[in-house]
Amino acid sequence: MRSLATVDGVTLAVHELGGAGRPALLCHATGFHGAMWEPFATALGPDLERWAIDFRAHGTSVVPAEQPLEWTEFCTDVLTAVDGLGLPAGQVLGVGHSMGGAALVLAEQARPGTFAGLFLYEPIVSPQRLRTDPADPMANAAVRRRPSFPSHAEALANYASKPPLNQLRADALHAYVRHGLTQGEDGSVHLVCRPADEARVYRNAGGHDAFASLGEVRCPVVVAVGDDASGPVAFAPSVVGALPNGRLERFAHLGHFGPLEAPARVAAAVQAFALGL
Repeated sequence: MRSLATVDGVTLAVHELGGAGRPALLCHATGFHGAMWEPFATALGPDLERWAIDFRAHGTSVVPAEQPLEWTEFCTDVLTAVDGLGLPAGQVLGVGHSMGGAALVLAEQARPGTFAGLFLYEPIVSPQRLRTDPADPMANAAVRRRPSFPSHAEALANYASKPPLNQLRADALHAYVRHGLTQGEDGSVHLVCRPADEARVYRNAGGHDAFASLGEVRCPVVVAVGDDASGPVAFAPSVVGALPNGRLERFAHLGHFGPLEAPARVAAAVQAFALGL
């Protein structure tokens, strides 16, 4: 794992997941972390050099409790990883899930030509600017999230028994628990992404307007979706329509956690996309 310093003083963790060839930068969703891409990275095969970010306030990229956590800061994290790893401009494949997809779009808009292509699974890039709403249901659910468990084993049993995390493939869920909870001095394990930080990320989703500048994203883009008609699936066709070189790819029988539900299936689509770049 690499540690990289951002321009605003955050120490960013980036996981090295093997492979050689075209670099692929994997960007996770809100509340998750880079190590959750391990099963997906394995399925991608050895012909891509695979890196995964822990966005600030996620995984081992710890920030102060008062950190604003605006979505433009996640764009900074993406560009910090590109620069700190020495990834060649115009050669990088960006793979993003949910918030991670939005961060990649913002990064390409901030520095056009950074990416050879973007594969975005249900990116949060809404045609109607999302409100920063204190009553946001996702934020309120995050605040209520159980922050601690007696052990990793008990955390795993809890998450595997109920939605939404029981939708994840077993190895992705194991990675979430293994790297997403850390042991405290009291012997119990605690979420590394603090519930209050996760809630702040959800509430700040309205702080960016990536959709308005989608015309500036000139590289090929796949917007991938599952078959749940709610959430980002609803506006995905509008995102594709606003992109100069975008296309929609649908995955039947998958939900919003698609890359973690069926890593091999989604990775095969990414492989095919990468071969065409």
